[in-house]
Amino acid sequence: MRARMARAIRRAAFPRLPPVNAHHAAAPHMVDLHTHSTFSDGTFAPEALVAEAARLRLAGVALTDHDTVDGNPSFLHAAGTHGVRAIAGVEISAEFTHPEQRTGRDSELHILGYFPRWSAGTAAMTAPLADIRRNREERNPQIIRKLQELGHDITYDEVRAVAGNDVVGRPHIAAVMVRKGIVREAQEAFTRFLGTNAPAYVPKRIFTPEKAIGVIRDAGGVPVLAHPKLLSISSEQALRALVRSLVAHGLRGIEAYYPVHDPRSTELFRRIAADHALIVTGGTDFHGANKPDIRLGSGFGGMRTPDECFDNLVRAVSN
Repeated sequence: MRARMARAIRRAAFPRLPPVNAHHAAAPHMVDLHTHSTFSDGTFAPEALVAEAARLRLAGVALTDHDTVDGNPSFLHAAGTHGVRAIAGVEISAEFTHPEQRTGRDSELHILGYFPRWSAGTAAMTAPLADIRRNREERNPQIIRKLQELGHDITYDEVRAVAGNDVVGRPHIAAVMVRKGIVREAQEAFTRFLGTNAPAYVPKRIFTPEKAIGVIRDAGGVPVLAHPKLLSISSEQALRALVRSLVAHGLRGIEAYYPVHDPRSTELFRRIAADHALIVTGGTDFHGANKPDIRLGSGFGGMRTPDECFDNLVRAVSN
């Protein structure tokens, strides 16, 4: 009796905690090929991202910051220090005309680029990405000035405060407009002020999908369509038509594994990839504290991207 009581006391005082990566039971056979660092809108420095991948015992990781490759040198150096397999990458924003929707919002699709053979020359070849970042930095203040000229009390500092660590965009401007009573809801902000051809609209100069794919391929990389489910294309026929057009311009893969891809969607994307002899990839879109529900390597907790996805990217460049 006393022995059982003693054990109960010890359990209460020193509870058995699950190991750090209990939800990563298959971690040695998992990779994460879609992550963001402080070089775009993530909260982990590239070195910290690698350290977390090592802690979780991931089989491989890629850094895919938005429209910049500047974090890759320190990312790859840290990977070498920690003994983590790593691939340099990028996520490029591109124009997208949605086949089923017509709204006042600019539609975008994202092309992931992977560079298993990274070098200083790779960075030089991706120099056109600076145009996207420069336009983003110039565009948002221009929108604010137009709103001010229309008589509305709004400042860029207010918008930046709402955005926090996120990359500033029109949704943040709309949020400030709602908060200040200029509009009742965000959609009204786009319809009346921020959408295409509205009074405060400033055209967004980003790449066409063909240009994004070309930049990646010219730099020796592998272009992959990111998170196709987020394109909200309900028709399989329309999605297949989009993929066919991208393949014609050099697309080489589809991100089939993603936190919001349900099994049925994942299987569809895998079939489409197989039909075009495309590489299948996957990743969590990890942003650290900016997407606190997304864990590195496992998304919402149950996601698994097979490590062969990493190997297939490497082979794609070798062939």
